Amino acid sequence: MKETFYSNGKLLITGEYVVLDGALALALPTKMGQNLIIENGSDKKIVWKSYDSDDSIWFNDTILFSEIVNKKSFEDNVVKTTLIEILHESYKLNSCFITKSDGYIVSTNLTFPKFWGLGTSSTLINNIASWLQIDAFTLLKNAFGGSGYDIACAQNNSPILYQLANEKPLVKPIYFNLTFKENIYFVYLNKKQNSKTAIANYRSKQKNLADSISTINEITEAIINATELDEFAKLIEKHEVLMTKILEMQPVKEVLFPDFDGSVKSLGAWGGDFVMVVSKNNPTAYFSSKGYNVVVSYDEMIL
Repeated sequence: MKETFYSNGKLLITGEYVVLDGALALALPTKMGQNLIIENGSDKKIVWKSYDSDDSIWFNDTILFSEIVNKKSFEDNVVKTTLIEILHESYKLNSCFITKSDGYIVSTNLTFPKFWGLGTSSTLINNIASWLQIDAFTLLKNAFGGSGYDIACAQNNSPILYQLANEKPLVKPIYFNLTFKENIYFVYLNKKQNSKTAIANYRSKQKNLADSISTINEITEAIINATELDEFAKLIEKHEVLMTKILEMQPVKEVLFPDFDGSVKSLGAWGGDFVMVVSKNNPTAYFSSKGYNVVVSYDEMIL
């Protein structure tokens, strides 16, 4: 018997970092995501293969049931150790997949390049949770931590507003169909950011965020109601300025693209992955000239 599960990738448009502290965030599921295929196996083990979007195998290993139950770690294999950690937390939530099975043959297939940072881990966690019929938000919290907005994107096929209230996720699908989508692009910064490290850095700079969160909430609400390109651009610039004060970091446009004629906003963990660009003209030539060759239009990226 073969079972297949699929989850959407994600981009966090507003509320990066402060979503952890209750800010209202706008998040967009992407057209690209990840499949998980489960087949029956044997010998009380999981034979696991993970494929990148170009069909190359980026992880190929065997995990024993006993390694999952005992949460074995491998110093020389970070990916295997992380996967065992996810499966161990899954086992704690639903042990039947170990106790009532002979084994599995598992494959995962990304439909975006792994290094893009669109949710390799979150799509996997949501797929595993769907397979084992456990709560994906609980699995994420127990295995990795994080706000959970990426899990919400994995589960929804439309833009969402996302907020944590008393550590519980509130997810509201919304209508968000900008009339100026053709002026919005996503540019990959040629490096994948480590979310755990970025969050730890944010926590180390923790301040009284009440006023900032209130302003972020207002910006998010204004962005989803924006009807003009210039208005939208000013709002994301305002968001960027506020986050520079919270994070004590320079805005990405100032650092990398000071001569760009348009607006640039960091997404997710600052310093890597994608930025959102607002431009009246197609900016591909500009970014290519700077060495940034992955420029994706809004329609190509967003579900």
